[in-house]
Amino acid sequence: MAEHVTLAEQTTRPQTGDEYLASLKDGREVWFRGERVDDVTTHPAFRNSTRMIARLYDGLHDESRKSKLLLPTDTGNSGTTHAFFRAPYTIEDLQAGADACAEWARMTYGWMGRTPDYKAGFISTLGSNTEYYAPFEENARRWYKEGQEKALFFNHAIVNPPVDRNKAMEQVKDVYMHVEKETDAGIVVSGAKVVATGSVLCQYNFIGNYAPTPIKTKEFSAMFAVPMNTPGVKLICRPSYEYSAGKTGSPFDNPLSSRLDENDSIFIFDNVFVPWENVFCYDPEKATDFYMGSGFIWRGILQGCVRFAVKLDFLCGVLIKSLEMTGTKDFRGVQTRIGELITYRHLFWSLVSAMVNDAERWSDGTYVPNVEACTVYRVLGARIYPKIRDIFEKDVASALIYTNSNSVDWASEDIRPYLDKYVRGSGGRSAEERVKVLKLAWDAIGSDFGSRHELYERNYAGNHEQVAVDAFLGATSSGRVDELVGLVDQCMSEYDTHGWTVPDLIDPREGQ
Repeated sequence: MAEHVTLAEQTTRPQTGDEYLASLKDGREVWFRGERVDDVTTHPAFRNSTRMIARLYDGLHDESRKSKLLLPTDTGNSGTTHAFFRAPYTIEDLQAGADACAEWARMTYGWMGRTPDYKAGFISTLGSNTEYYAPFEENARRWYKEGQEKALFFNHAIVNPPVDRNKAMEQVKDVYMHVEKETDAGIVVSGAKVVATGSVLCQYNFIGNYAPTPIKTKEFSAMFAVPMNTPGVKLICRPSYEYSAGKTGSPFDNPLSSRLDENDSIFIFDNVFVPWENVFCYDPEKATDFYMGSGFIWRGILQGCVRFAVKLDFLCGVLIKSLEMTGTKDFRGVQTRIGELITYRHLFWSLVSAMVNDAERWSDGTYVPNVEACTVYRVLGARIYPKIRDIFEKDVASALIYTNSNSVDWASEDIRPYLDKYVRGSGGRSAEERVKVLKLAWDAIGSDFGSRHELYERNYAGNHEQVAVDAFLGATSSGRVDELVGLVDQCMSEYDTHGWTVPDLIDPREGQ
């Protein structure tokens, strides 16, 4: 079993799209519809989604995009890399990373959340916060160098399966991933993780736990990198929207789901051997604090907010075009909802600016995105996205499904005249133009793909209660809660039952 995906002779540049696709032909064990997938790059459930990722890698070699995507590496190889893979020691570094994330997000229109730059937020901590990974510092240094130079596609699976959650972790050992045994060469792990978004498409997976999971024993504390072709690693996929689009639809009918389905899967470890050189953490106390302590979470949240903001840019455009097609864009009431959606877009881009421009110097010397701005995104992103879907359903309404069944209808001489008359777009636009826009809108918010995205955004940053609890705990630890309460205490200190306690205010009882 190869520990590393071989990407031939790459020391000064990141991989290309073709090299990325070739790396996926590694014998990984992926199961879909009862069969093992021979090659995810050619299988109709995954092939176009892999090519959308390949586009990102080709973008790193596109002369017209290089200035937006690349920075020199800091590994000593005299090369360049995607800017978010490099640890940010200045505000300018952090801004370059955010700009590079935005450029990549636009190439997938904001609809792929687990692109390689997401886990670059983790890879960058391996180089800047290396000592945190003791006693596995050398592992961190090696993966930082290789991950940055090749722009490796890491993913993660960090959530325990939603099985027997009413029981302690030790009582669910038959399901939850844990260490079975230690050897001189490494550890052997078994169990499962969810939801492994995009793992079918990636080269490596980071496996760990989502803090603050109450890890009580060492066997549940291992965090490590695993190549996707490791023996015993198995992915059992959910239904593929790309596959369904190919079977029953077309690019015209399913323009997003037919090429931007990252897939999610049940990630199973069946006695998987992990060499010590791929381990980052094997300590219960550190594992509980890993995501905050390593610094990954805030860099990851910056990438997520950038991607979310790009997605809102896209949805604003889709809503406006949809309402133009139905002839309602100029209605005052409708414009209030357009303005609402645009305001949400402004909000999240403002949060990106705040994360970067108000970044804080951290203990490892890097700049960490502003934590308070990150917290706002974690809480409001999940709560606002359903409102966006609600706007579409209220104002585009029945037009979302007042469409024909399939693109082949347009070639039918029997029904084409009726389509041209009864499904025409407003403002002189053709029926075909109208339906093209509205099928895009439905794929974005109403199809299986669109519904999955609402679930994804609701849970992106953690469960709906924990993200709010984290906001409170973070404000407490930073001193913000004391500051807020102190303001109230100051106000209350200026009066008591006898009247004002400050000399510059006049007691209302004076002169009576």
